[in-house]
Amino acid sequence: MKFLLLTLAFSFVAFAQSPPASRSVDLKAADGTPLKATYFAAPKPGPGVLLLHQSNRDRKSWYGEAAQLAAAGFNTVTLDMRGSGESGGKRGDFKRMPEDVDTALEFLMSQPGVDRQVIGLGGAGWLGVTYSVEAARRHPKDIKSLVLMSGETGRDGLQFLHQAAQLPELFVFSDEDEYPPTQDAMKLLYLSASSPSKKLVHYSAAEDAPWRWYETSDAARVPAHGGHGTDVFQVHPELPGIIVQWFVTTLIKTPGHAPADSLAAAALLNQLQNPGGAVEVKQQLVEARKTDPQAQLWPEVAVDIIGEDYQRVGDIKAAIEIFKLNLLAYPDSADAHSNLADAYLADGQKDLARQCAEKALAMLDSHRAPLSSWSDTEERRGEIRHSAEQTLAQATK
Repeated sequence: MKFLLLTLAFSFVAFAQSPPASRSVDLKAADGTPLKATYFAAPKPGPGVLLLHQSNRDRKSWYGEAAQLAAAGFNTVTLDMRGSGESGGKRGDFKRMPEDVDTALEFLMSQPGVDRQVIGLGGAGWLGVTYSVEAARRHPKDIKSLVLMSGETGRDGLQFLHQAAQLPELFVFSDEDEYPPTQDAMKLLYLSASSPSKKLVHYSAAEDAPWRWYETSDAARVPAHGGHGTDVFQVHPELPGIIVQWFVTTLIKTPGHAPADSLAAAALLNQLQNPGGAVEVKQQLVEARKTDPQAQLWPEVAVDIIGEDYQRVGDIKAAIEIFKLNLLAYPDSADAHSNLADAYLADGQKDLARQCAEKALAMLDSHRAPLSSWSDTEERRGEIRHSAEQTLAQATK
């Protein structure tokens, strides 16, 4: 296993040094400063992604990921931030960096085949994270997805993440980060974000790395060991694929959306288990869908579990309200119809049980939609079919 990981890490480094199907790009910042970027063109028209590096690396640290993204259908740009890599300007001239990021974004959006209204941003370290969040704040109509690795942002950025309730965000950090307290900064970002479709990738360790120095200063003071930003790719070779899949979901399959996550929906799921919680949560869903008809505030399966728990302890009325709420959120789910049918039958409401069971079976027969938002295996479909058939048989006696 150790040899395999070393081989994968070496392959990733070699891949990063020789990016396929890419070209160097010379850009000019708003104040005339020359900026250097690399463009990875996708084989066909599609979304765009801009990747920003951490302060102790340059654009090449993203090359392996960028090449994978391009192969998956994303036109991708990696940028040397002002004063880093091959870009001109003074390192640490942070007031100009938002304009520099906008220059790279405008270049990306101007390329043939790039859908300029479906753009993703990836940032590593405090530098990349800060300016990715700031760019999303400036361009809310265009930026549909964020990947934030091992960094932090200021108060304006935290407030934006809290207000951007429907922006999908992937947060990645490692306890072995050599620049603590990055771990706690990332947890703060995750907690501040209000999107129910946010996702957390947390690489745990026995203990946090000790504090040595700042990421913003002399990088030579802190030996890199694969715990920070894009360096994590070498220790966790599966991470580039996780990021590719995140962008596939949020920029291609369902632009600007990702499945709701149980951790992200923790407060709402807790509220749902309080007296009157179903009514309050339903109102939240109704309000959210006034601005985004596709909004999902919780994962279907988590609310299924809550409803089943109520039913198991004999609180059938509460179970029915929970299952009705889940059906409102996921009307194309045969699973949700079957759960409600079973609860109606347990409550003696045979006509409603029959109607829901028949609907579940019709949806299974047509197979125009997956069984549920979380599963569509033949085994699971067979189980739900059996349950719905049993409910229907008992409801028609």
